[in-house]
Amino acid sequence: MQPILLTGATGFVGRQIHKRLVENGHAVTAVIRPGSADRLAAPAAACLETPDLFAESVSWWQAAADGKAAVVHAAWYVEPGRYLDAPENLACLAGTLRLAEGACAAGVGHVIGVGTCFEYRLPGDALGIDAPTGPTSLYAACKLSSFLTLEAYFASRQTRFSWCRLFYLFGEGEHPRRLVPYLRQQLERGEVAKLSAGTQLRDFLDVAEAGAMIADVVETGQPGAINICSGVAVTIRQLAERIADGYGRRDLLEFGTAPLNATDPPVVVGHCNALSKGQ
Repeated sequence: MQPILLTGATGFVGRQIHKRLVENGHAVTAVIRPGSADRLAAPAAACLETPDLFAESVSWWQAAADGKAAVVHAAWYVEPGRYLDAPENLACLAGTLRLAEGACAAGVGHVIGVGTCFEYRLPGDALGIDAPTGPTSLYAACKLSSFLTLEAYFASRQTRFSWCRLFYLFGEGEHPRRLVPYLRQQLERGEVAKLSAGTQLRDFLDVAEAGAMIADVVETGQPGAINICSGVAVTIRQLAERIADGYGRRDLLEFGTAPLNATDPPVVVGHCNALSKGQ
């Protein structure tokens, strides 16, 4: 058992990371907002409450990380429909750097951050960690800035650094405005789901599997950039049809009704380099 500090433990991805860390036998201290402990998906060894973790000082993080073997930082501002170019990304970037500095000062052996496939230059097929970067949103630019800055910062220090880049996730706790919950809602109601042509190729992964892959980085110790993906190309149409088949209602899928997003890349597929436990 290792003592782990986890941020974002009540979030879409963080809940799954927390579950896996506990399954792996670790004692997790969750950094949460006041009154949100009931949203945790697994028992926490302790909870540290703060109204805004991105506003906390280096000394606060040093105290929070004292005695911890690893810090897993899954928190970020991700309000659907707003997060890509929201100014809150700047606060997340600054707060993440202070967190890392505090963890290092506390002698933490391993810091694991969570990035995004949007750090890469898109579109891209079989995107490896050596693929060119080229963020086109403030969100992605701040994520990439976090990675580059912390990679350089930790390079001359004793703390190992890992950066887990998420691709397209679905599953438990997903926001209702996203594709899969929308599809399920329409199918359960027996109503038509209006979709684009669905030709975009994506790398889809269940969030439970993604959370397990990130948590397992504590076990593998894998440093550097890590793609959290399936490595399998699936069209949005294929995904929609698989879901509809579970209801026996492909007839409710209406492709070509919704317009394509002009900024939506036609292909985003990763190359998975994550080690599994035991490797």
